Amino acid sequence: MKRYLAEFIGTAVLVLFGCGSVAVTGFAAVSPVWFLAVAFAFGLSVATMAYGIGPISGCHINPAVSVGVWAAGRLPTGDLIAYIISQVLGGIVGAALLYLIVSGKIGGHDLATAGLGQNGWGEGYGGGYGLSSAILAELIGTFVFLVVILGATSKAGATPVAGLAIGLTLVLIHIVFIPVTGVSVNPARSIGPALFVGGKAIEQLWLFIVIPPIGGLLAGLLFRAKLLED
Repeated sequence: MKRYLAEFIGTAVLVLFGCGSVAVTGFAAVSPVWFLAVAFAFGLSVATMAYGIGPISGCHINPAVSVGVWAAGRLPTGDLIAYIISQVLGGIVGAALLYLIVSGKIGGHDLATAGLGQNGWGEGYGGGYGLSSAILAELIGTFVFLVVILGATSKAGATPVAGLAIGLTLVLIHIVFIPVTGVSVNPARSIGPALFVGGKAIEQLWLFIVIPPIGGLLAGLLFRAKLLED
């Protein structure tokens, strides 16, 4: 239960602070490089939690990561299911806490226009990229993320700075792909905000539930086949 609680807390922190960097700060309205702040908020959330809960659960805080670790043969199937449930619940609670915070803004917070850091694609979202671009961005981003995670936590690659390397990888992915989908690479990160925002965020949620685990699975299978592991 300690592991599942750790995953719950870690995912809640990721959603609260990562999505909060969009919903609370208003960086997008005041800075042409606002996406850097968002990228580092997500990356630092993962890095800090890696050291905070990593010794307990491995700090997956992402169903796609758990799928990748499972595919690599490093996580039992029973734990995979429990991890995913804990992560999704944590993402929902993180989004709920964020919603409570922004709802306290004097003058109100219009979810329809200001949002809650939800993911999406298409006209009116980010750079206006289409479905094919969104699928590729999420697939590639998750695959690269898992390659770094599995490599940095392997017996040959594990170092004290593994958490920092993983966090910086997420920063890199955000810097490039924020205009495409806002960057999910994590179903739990997408589910939480979408449930509160509703509308288009719910309609497009399927992509962020389906594609990232596929990217994680591909990376995990490469490590299981020892193609990327000594």
